[in-house]
Amino acid sequence: MLRKVLLATLFIALIAACAPQATPTAAPAGLTFTDGLGREVTLDGPAQRIVSIAPSNTEILFAIGAGDQVVGRDEFSTDPPAAKDVTNIGSAFDELNTEQIVSLEPDLVLAAEINTPEQVKQLEDLGITVYHLNNPHTLEEMYSNLEIVARLTGREAEAATLIESLKGRVAAVDEKIAPISSRPSVFYELDSTDPSKPFTAGKDTFITLLIERAGGTNIAAKLEGYPQMSLEQIVAADPNFIILGDSMWGVTPDMVASRPGWENLSAVKNGQVLPFDDNLVSRPGPRLVDGLEQLAKLLHPGLFE
Repeated sequence: MLRKVLLATLFIALIAACAPQATPTAAPAGLTFTDGLGREVTLDGPAQRIVSIAPSNTEILFAIGAGDQVVGRDEFSTDPPAAKDVTNIGSAFDELNTEQIVSLEPDLVLAAEINTPEQVKQLEDLGITVYHLNNPHTLEEMYSNLEIVARLTGREAEAATLIESLKGRVAAVDEKIAPISSRPSVFYELDSTDPSKPFTAGKDTFITLLIERAGGTNIAAKLEGYPQMSLEQIVAADPNFIILGDSMWGVTPDMVASRPGWENLSAVKNGQVLPFDDNLVSRPGPRLVDGLEQLAKLLHPGLFE
């Protein structure tokens, strides 16, 4: 069940957002923003008591130095480890525990695209200020999200330092990858509940974007969303690498090799079936840069010795 919930997170968390997000402007009543749902959100000042109802938002808040301002977080917000010490308000995939959220007296609830507009309205109807943060489509848009959350929390200086560091790390990967002449093919496995037809990530997903920026080619890049790929499709593509995003659920390279028909794949024969922490590429926050670095090292280890 938990695997399905986390897969659902991916489906929702990387859907393209439609509404623009604006930077705040000073107003007599405080700070005024337009959020990802096109709603005007006003704060008296930088938020000091924040409830995060999305793991990506929690990671952003801690990364920009606002962890001490987080008084509540959703069940799946487990990174960084310090987040586990914050009051758990339950899963946003279930009915929101509004009574507990209200009891925390937040001056801001930070939502993301895994949270429905109905959940936002439910909290708003209780008199709670909610900001809905759109998912980024690129690393550059992720930096913009960091800046938005920094303005919401009064952490602009810390965010600027973080963004400068992240950009430097991405540039270092780009510099090493730029000269390569051969890009290995990759099958990224998300869920092998049906091992004959596992789920993967296709077009317009962060997983594909990061694989390509890390110097690889996703064999599912032309497929929509998060499709299942049959054994026949995988055999036809014969990927150089199989990256196991579902290793967190106990899937191992040996299990892949034992699947009927998989033993002749190049990735299996060459020992290039590799476990991977899927959280690094499924949560649109600063750890996407960690994911990029890790993928680049897996696909081109000689460049990062």
